[in-house]
Amino acid sequence: MRGKDIVRFTGIVFAAAGLAACGRDRAAGGAGGPLPYRDASLPVERRVEDLLGRMTPAEKFRQLFMVAGDLDAGTAAYGDGIFGLQVRGDADARGAAARIDAIQEFFVERTRLGVPIVPFEEALHGLVAPGATAFPQAIGLAATWDPALVGEVAGAVAAETRSRGIRQVLSPVVNIARDVRWGRVEETYGEDPYLASSLAVAFVRAFEERGVVATPKHFVANVGAGGRDSYPIADGERALREIDFPPFLAAIREGGARSIMTAYNSWDGVPCSMHPRLLTDILKGEWGFGGFVISDACSVGGAFSLHLTADSYPESGRQAWAAGLDVVFQTEIGHAALFEPAILEGRVASARVDDAVRRVLRAKFELGLFEDPYVDPDEAGRTNGAPGHRALARRAARESVVLLKNAAGTLPLKAEGGPRSIAVIGADAVEARLGGYSRPAGREVSLLDGVRERAAGLGAEVRYAAGCGRTDGVGKDGEAAIAEAVRLASGAGLAVMAAGIEEGEARDRSDLRLPGRQAEMIRRVAATGTPTVVVLFGGSAVAMSEWLEDAAAVLMAWYPGEEGGRAVADVLWGDADPGGRLPITFPLAVGQLPLVYSHKPTGRFDGYLDLPGDPLFPFGFGLSYTEYAYGDLRIEPAAIAPGGTARVSCRVTNTGGRAGTEVVQLYVRDKLASVVRPVLELKGFRKVALGPGASAEVTFTLGPEELSMLDAAMKRVVEPGGFEVRVGRSSRDLPLSGLLTVK
Repeated sequence: MRGKDIVRFTGIVFAAAGLAACGRDRAAGGAGGPLPYRDASLPVERRVEDLLGRMTPAEKFRQLFMVAGDLDAGTAAYGDGIFGLQVRGDADARGAAARIDAIQEFFVERTRLGVPIVPFEEALHGLVAPGATAFPQAIGLAATWDPALVGEVAGAVAAETRSRGIRQVLSPVVNIARDVRWGRVEETYGEDPYLASSLAVAFVRAFEERGVVATPKHFVANVGAGGRDSYPIADGERALREIDFPPFLAAIREGGARSIMTAYNSWDGVPCSMHPRLLTDILKGEWGFGGFVISDACSVGGAFSLHLTADSYPESGRQAWAAGLDVVFQTEIGHAALFEPAILEGRVASARVDDAVRRVLRAKFELGLFEDPYVDPDEAGRTNGAPGHRALARRAARESVVLLKNAAGTLPLKAEGGPRSIAVIGADAVEARLGGYSRPAGREVSLLDGVRERAAGLGAEVRYAAGCGRTDGVGKDGEAAIAEAVRLASGAGLAVMAAGIEEGEARDRSDLRLPGRQAEMIRRVAATGTPTVVVLFGGSAVAMSEWLEDAAAVLMAWYPGEEGGRAVADVLWGDADPGGRLPITFPLAVGQLPLVYSHKPTGRFDGYLDLPGDPLFPFGFGLSYTEYAYGDLRIEPAAIAPGGTARVSCRVTNTGGRAGTEVVQLYVRDKLASVVRPVLELKGFRKVALGPGASAEVTFTLGPEELSMLDAAMKRVVEPGGFEVRVGRSSRDLPLSGLLTVK
């Protein structure tokens, strides 16, 4: 951007003495033409080397430092440039784009070398900025079991992101949710490495193809024993390679991720942000990652302040850069002084510093920032929150809703002959919860909004009672609120109860039951005899034994985004089949944790004195408004060489009277291996839409990628022997089975 838009922006004062004099004109090379690094016709690597050779140690350090902030406090602290800024997001899309353009103009035009910055932001399920579209939370996107849809959502988010001038997102979270007590399960793609990898690739590819750097995080694991956020990781390297590494590797090799973020926790006694085995040996060495590695915010200093493995902040920085970290992420520019001695005093080998700077500069050249650092604020205004994006948010939310119970065909509601009076109950019915890493745009549609809008067209009356919320209702006021909810339900033809959980970053749970008196409220409302549909809002598993039998139907809506209220109403009335399937296991009780479907065989039995080992709802579970039959399983050929592939096909038929969407799931079990293998592993899935009576042939491929394992020497091999192949509706409902032999 040029001219009047920059002049109009008054939030930045370009007052640093002497900076303008050493700006772009000096860097341009004068009468001799542009300097090599400014010549877009030259190869990127030559431009990188030319610019690197012109940089002072201070300028190099600044390319290895990123911060949340802007230039409102003045420009004096930024004369040597900086890798990137997380600009304060308090303006609408157009204003935000103008702000970033003006900040970019300072670095391009008024610093010695004119190196543009990489503006960055969070964008887990929508850009965290005013006016951006809020899509379903990541766990809800995982529940769609639809990589193409996730890619479509990510593409919309990427378009909104780039339109503002933001060129890196600190997303997605590709950690594996193996313990549902963890408060950040909502940010993940669930418990399974195969599913998470498929969705991570779709998300990352959509951003990278649109010129926005994706940053899979947190490398590695990020959740310790007890489901506690950022606790030390006790797993050995085999567990990391089998469970935690696959989504990162897939995001890099298949998705094209150009950045990786480290985790706060330690692994095997070393903080992850300064772990040479993770960052240099595996990530950059074994995997050949050519992008740049950033720390989580303030995690590098954690070696000094928390882990106690460094005696100062400069030493923390030295350890991190030496181990393979490239960019230190802090929360304010003043923190630069804490880490720059590691670079300026030569404590980090110059070759390592130059390698890190090369990685950063390469990305900036590849992004085209030197040629086109500005955006059109008007285009940002048109793109963010566009009608098409909101329609996509509604469709994604519909596809994420999981039907957990539907007694006696309570749902879908009938448009004709359905309930004429509906009681909507619960604080979560009006809150329109979006989940972590979101920014309300002021146009969110709550459950109450969606039900009222849909019922209005049918002439049905909708009345609302708040009842008790997630964190209140324990005193006299709570009793009165529950009594009012019961009274309202008693006179209605249907009760829709919204209930939710509390969770989030550094907000892990020790109890999986609904907080407050919500379970009691469900039981008492259901006791009126009014059919009660419970709609759950949350990003993780809920224990339901206290009230599940009382509810006529249960929907898991997750955090469904800004169009969530309309999407849930679509499902309630059958305008859409509930398309979601669980990406995590729902346990009966917290005492079963950790509980995942793909555990390794037990040495004896898997139950408890007072509980079975079975889950409440298994991984992959989800009901439909219709029924499906599976048949005609074929494995061709039935025997393959270790490097060969086989086609697995089956026929799925909609045997009900309604159109529906089925997620066909393929699982494998190694029948004999040299090391212990999981009891079951997801190795394929397809989402198919079928009309009444319609059939579809669904085909999968099983080859080295699906059948390989790590042997005793930690080498990936396909061992000869038999593999049990099973196909069905969930990890516990697999009617088809066959045998594939590797000779």
